[in-house]
Amino acid sequence: MSIPHDLISGLVLSGGQGRRMGGTDKGLQPFKGAPMVMHTILRLEPQVGIVKVNANRNLAAYESLGVAVISDVIGDFAGPLAGFQAGLENCEHPYLVTVPCDSPKFPLDLVDKLSQALIIQDLDLVYAATLEDGDIQTHPVFALMKSTVISTLTPFLSGGGRKIDKWFQSMKTAYVVFDDAAAFANVNTIDELRALQT
Repeated sequence: MSIPHDLISGLVLSGGQGRRMGGTDKGLQPFKGAPMVMHTILRLEPQVGIVKVNANRNLAAYESLGVAVISDVIGDFAGPLAGFQAGLENCEHPYLVTVPCDSPKFPLDLVDKLSQALIIQDLDLVYAATLEDGDIQTHPVFALMKSTVISTLTPFLSGGGRKIDKWFQSMKTAYVVFDDAAAFANVNTIDELRALQT
């Protein structure tokens, strides 16, 4: 039992500063012949009703990829929760799923697995995790949430909250463990980008 794809909006988070990559716009870095964000968009599209991109610079470059682009409501590159907020405020569906632009190999069944957990456990939000060397490694930006969680997120951000796990604690949340840790590999440096391409 999972949520029909046409009830879910997809959001690719590409609004960061790319500090560990010399300030470059990570989503627009070339990866296998196309901007990295394009691979992420194409991977997410079959899993949701619509895909949008959250970006805070180079907006025309993102729009040229054929997707709607939304920017953070709050300024100063406030982190992934600001992207969540932008996505929720522009969400036309009962559910929103978020993925980062810098993990272009995330699972093709990501949304189905998350949505099954959300429905079965009656959660507000569910996110991905992997088992690595016997320890649970969480990936909170791979998250599926009810669009109604905007009612708790906006006051949290307005009060200066930025930590994703702290906001999660205010709701009914859980994680789903995925088998393939490599699928969630993300790119923070040029060297990591080169390694992922091979």
